[in-house]
Amino acid sequence: MTQPFWKTKTLEAMTPQEWEALCDGCGKCCLSKLEDEDSGEIYWTSVACRMFDVDACRCHDYEHRLAVVPDCVGLTPQNVPTIRWLPQTCAYRLVAEGRDLYWWHHLVSGSRETVHEAGVSVRGKVTASETDLAEPEDYFDYMLDEEP
Repeated sequence: MTQPFWKTKTLEAMTPQEWEALCDGCGKCCLSKLEDEDSGEIYWTSVACRMFDVDACRCHDYEHRLAVVPDCVGLTPQNVPTIRWLPQTCAYRLVAEGRDLYWWHHLVSGSRETVHEAGVSVRGKVTASETDLAEPEDYFDYMLDEEP
């Protein structure tokens, strides 16, 4: 039996289609995060990017997001290992670390809904859009105790 591509290929070896398919659709990358300048600790917020569709749990304009949102971080095989705020459950992170995907990942379960059913996505957890905030300090009102 043939092994699935994420078990046999490195991130660098994946085709563009495989790379895009690897995203689990959790939406955690699209939440604003705060970093303590002294400690480097990352704090999650429930504030979504202005391009985030909270119902679909994905970007409104994924293809153009990097041009529209200057601080959007496009994941690449090269930067995945260096991004400290990637969720522990992120498929890109898991593959980079030589680990397998979780049962709820659509490539395993066969359904894009299992990430939501398992409670791993940010669906229902977003309480504001960055466009709702008037001042940078407002993000502190939306800090979470832990990764969503």
